Amino acid sequence: MKSVNIHASCARIGRAGVLILGESGSGKSDLLLRLMDEGAKLVSDDRTELYVAKGRLHGRAPKSIAGLMEVRGLGVLAQPFAKSGTIALAVRLGMPERMPEPAFYAPPKGLARAKPTPMIVLDANTASAPARVRLALQALAKGLIRHDFNASGHKPK
Repeated sequence: MKSVNIHASCARIGRAGVLILGESGSGKSDLLLRLMDEGAKLVSDDRTELYVAKGRLHGRAPKSIAGLMEVRGLGVLAQPFAKSGTIALAVRLGMPERMPEPAFYAPPKGLARAKPTPMIVLDANTASAPARVRLALQALAKGLIRHDFNASGHKPK
């Protein structure tokens, strides 16, 4: 099974994997730490091996860093971890739009074709970032995201 190693972190919330994407210093590890503080499991910190199995995108830590997390001000710490996660949501760190269009994560070239992975953009520095990740997972699982909603009361054309 082919895998591709990318610059990203990954958590598992229940059975759902969350891939956290962003530039160095954008807050990937900090968001991961806050998600873990609320019960998520570490899958990988800073480097994630992506692979496709049964048509779904999965993430795991490279063997050399499995169970390790770098926490600024503390160093590299061993943590309980999940061996892998089926990616249900990709989170790109940045400044989100108020009413975004649906977006999907495009895995690196060289991986087998996988079912599309929904992607959101969020600011990792907001206090509500972990809650937004959990809410997005719940909304996706229950089909609650309304892309046809317009607050003015007019239906989009």
